[in-house]
Amino acid sequence: MTDQMTLEAAVADAHLAVREYDEALAWLDRACQAPMAPLSAEVWVTDPSFTHVLLVKHRVRGWVPPGGKVETDETPRQAAVRELREETGLRGELLPLPAAVAVRSYRADWSATLGLSYAAVLDREASLCGESGQPPRWFDLDKEWESMFPADRDRIRAHVRLLAEGRPIATR
Repeated sequence: MTDQMTLEAAVADAHLAVREYDEALAWLDRACQAPMAPLSAEVWVTDPSFTHVLLVKHRVRGWVPPGGKVETDETPRQAAVRELREETGLRGELLPLPAAVAVRSYRADWSATLGLSYAAVLDREASLCGESGQPPRWFDLDKEWESMFPADRDRIRAHVRLLAEGRPIATR
């Protein structure tokens, strides 16, 4: 079950997210009425030229952004930073606004959960070191990559385009 501090941080960031997918805010309102399943957080990492994205090879889900479960007494933002470090070896500052909020199930036998996606711009020359069996790799944003969540490609690309244009990013 999600603790109160984590839930409050997730709700605040969900409302700040640049994009909403899967009617996540309505789902969140309903989910807050009962004990909530664990939350997830991930990082959409691009390079300063806005041409590549950093992904991690998951044994079941394919190539996905670094991320995972938000632990007890941890905000989604803190979880995203931790997961980025654990899965890629990189330490980086997340951009101020969350990139997106969505709802998904990570396995067919798991209930849906709220996921917050944050963004970071990091140097592609930095040394990568992933977790055992989950190598990180930079992908050209114009190329396809195999993933259990194919819609993520267009979502990430759209966000990186906004960053590349240098436009101030306003929430929905």
